[in-house]
Amino acid sequence: MDGHENEQHRTGDETSPERGRARRFPAWRPGDRLRRLGVVLAVLAVTLGGIVVGTYAGGHVGTDIGPFRAELKLSPSLSGGTTVDIPPLGALLLDSHDGPAYLTVEVGSLDQGRTEALIDDPASISRASQSAVQDVRDGVMRLGLRTLASAVLATLLLAALVFRDVRRTAWAGGLALVVTAGSLGMAANTLRPQAIEEPRYEGLLVNAPAIVGDARRIANDYTKYAEQLQRLVGNVSKLYTTVSALPVVQPSPGTTRVLHVSDIHLNPTGWQLIRTVVEQFGIDVVVDTGDMTDWGSEPEASFVGSIGLLKKPYVFIRGNHDSPRTAAAVAQQPNAIVLNNSVTTVGGLTIAGIGDPRFTPDKETSPAGSGLTSAVADQVIGAGEQLAGTIQKSPRKVDIALIHDPASAGPLSGTCPLVLSGHTHSRQVSKLPQVEGKQPTTLMVQGSTGGAGLRGLEGEKPTPLTMTVLYFDQQKLLQAYDEITVGGTGQSQVNLERHVIRDPAKGDQVPVTPTPTRGPSESPSPGTTTLSPTPTS
Repeated sequence: MDGHENEQHRTGDETSPERGRARRFPAWRPGDRLRRLGVVLAVLAVTLGGIVVGTYAGGHVGTDIGPFRAELKLSPSLSGGTTVDIPPLGALLLDSHDGPAYLTVEVGSLDQGRTEALIDDPASISRASQSAVQDVRDGVMRLGLRTLASAVLATLLLAALVFRDVRRTAWAGGLALVVTAGSLGMAANTLRPQAIEEPRYEGLLVNAPAIVGDARRIANDYTKYAEQLQRLVGNVSKLYTTVSALPVVQPSPGTTRVLHVSDIHLNPTGWQLIRTVVEQFGIDVVVDTGDMTDWGSEPEASFVGSIGLLKKPYVFIRGNHDSPRTAAAVAQQPNAIVLNNSVTTVGGLTIAGIGDPRFTPDKETSPAGSGLTSAVADQVIGAGEQLAGTIQKSPRKVDIALIHDPASAGPLSGTCPLVLSGHTHSRQVSKLPQVEGKQPTTLMVQGSTGGAGLRGLEGEKPTPLTMTVLYFDQQKLLQAYDEITVGGTGQSQVNLERHVIRDPAKGDQVPVTPTPTRGPSESPSPGTTTLSPTPTS
């Protein structure tokens, strides 16, 4: 009887609603609260860690923007914004949007195929400018989707390793999706397109406002120049047709055509013009008398890559704005020859050259390159003396001597028939004072093939782009030359003036210009008194 009652009591206990509910819902203890809070914080930490790792690991994408190959990158940020890296000039910092995502656009190298197509077809320039915005938009869209997928995947993997629990891993992945998508949405909603008009500068671009003033005016000028580029290229093409009617000996197998350029100063438009002239005029050799860059920095070395597109021998000497690093970068180009108190033979011409003895990338450098003091005169004249000694020792007769500063030309009188230089940004043709018993020597100073770079925008009228085509006969004497002048930024006027040399053995009939000499007193600067521009006949 007692056993039966006890059995009924136990059965009653098991079926009692109150005791069943007590077993299914245990009493809440303070320790459980802390444990659950710890789990929530752990899920948050793993989620944030996964988002950061995923963003850095997969938040980048390559895209084509016109002829350029660009790399777009996203990184976590509290303030937001955009950096546009523009080698070799530096970087633009734009307050384009609010956080928590930071966009970096790194403009890479030119694609050779697209660059050639862009130069060969002027109409493609306008098409490229119209498609550039769409290229950027498509790239940013792909970057956002890639970053979102990478952040969620990295979070899932990290949560699986930490928790080893499907439910918590799923919570972390879902939270990563919400946080990443929300961050990208916030950046998109706070986008400020007008920020491109108010950039901040870093790197070499810091020098731009001090040199040329208002940055917006520069941007507008370059926009005008791009609009005129199609007409510019078309006009240069027409010049070639005009050449055949000019009074010059018809080209023969023994005629060598040399293009003289100088002082490009980082202007990419200079390369476009050089490429057009090389093709239209059938150039055999290009000679560059220096100042290809502005500050001679390592990022600027990438600017020399356009030399290879010319597919013609390119003879270069270093200017006072070119560092040894720049000269080394030029020497690495397959078709380039760098002369530094040395002699080479190319296209049947024997050419001697020496780099500028100074490296004065700015006016803060001592001695400054803008003034010809007695100390500077000793340097540049000494370079001319060194090259004269090298020419005299050469086993082959030298046809052309290359110097950067025309102040170095004096000691070269009588050593060769022609001396080419640059530096002054002002074209000039003259005779050096003749040494008794020696051959006459013509000095040709080139203007700036790059329109003086950013400095060309400093005045009311932009500095024109200039270059000269030299024609040498079978005896390797200069028989004629074409002076090509293209209007500076915002202009498209092209002018060609041909000069025929009646007696190549005596050289062009131009006035004699004295050159600086050594002495304790200061001499005037190049391009002012002693080396003032002289009109040609």
